[in-house]
Amino acid sequence: MKLTDRLLKIASLVDKNKKIADIGTDHGYIPVYLLNQNKIKYAILGDVNKGPLENAKKEVMRNNLLDKVDLRLGSGIEVLKPNEVDEIIIAGMGGMLIKDILKANEAVSHSAEKLILQPMQAPEELRMFLYKNGYKILDEHLVREEHRLYEIIVCKYEGEKPQDINPIYYEVGQKLIEKQDPLLRDFIENKIRINQNILEKLSGKEGDAVSNRKYIVNKKIEDLNSLLNK
Repeated sequence: MKLTDRLLKIASLVDKNKKIADIGTDHGYIPVYLLNQNKIKYAILGDVNKGPLENAKKEVMRNNLLDKVDLRLGSGIEVLKPNEVDEIIIAGMGGMLIKDILKANEAVSHSAEKLILQPMQAPEELRMFLYKNGYKILDEHLVREEHRLYEIIVCKYEGEKPQDINPIYYEVGQKLIEKQDPLLRDFIENKIRINQNILEKLSGKEGDAVSNRKYIVNKKIEDLNSLLNK
């Protein structure tokens, strides 16, 4: 079984010999890969839908790993008990949904040694939630797969005080900037293009709401350009 670049990067972030949970597991590719690599000994595969969980079960059985996994049908991390696993993967869903999943069972999300989060949309909303709700962002990664850049956030709950930071760091993770991720320039330039396109669509329109929107977008472009020069 060959993982995509996105899934392979997520798998690489799991520490050796940990018990993990893969939430929204779909086909169970990541835990199956990790078990076959002998990187982990046990995994809980959770999904809210029966179909994907059945697909995961077939993949597990095809690899003779049924004795090393627990398949659980249910919503998010509500299928877990506190301290039942060391690390939790929540990948391939929207940032708002990931936020809601973390909030829905804080006894679990707060007790995990590590959370590996890969939002498909609204990563800025997820970062804001993490900063304002006691989580510490340990690392971040960018992965290119085909024509898209994916963001991966590694974090854990430490009960930190809510942090007020420049909103641009919700858009572009500080860890990406600190380590000058190889894909950082492409990532920022793409965000600038997206915001320039928004301005073009607003061109010729008038009104207070439009003016306010233009101001916000222009400020974001200015801040993104400043990150390019760091």
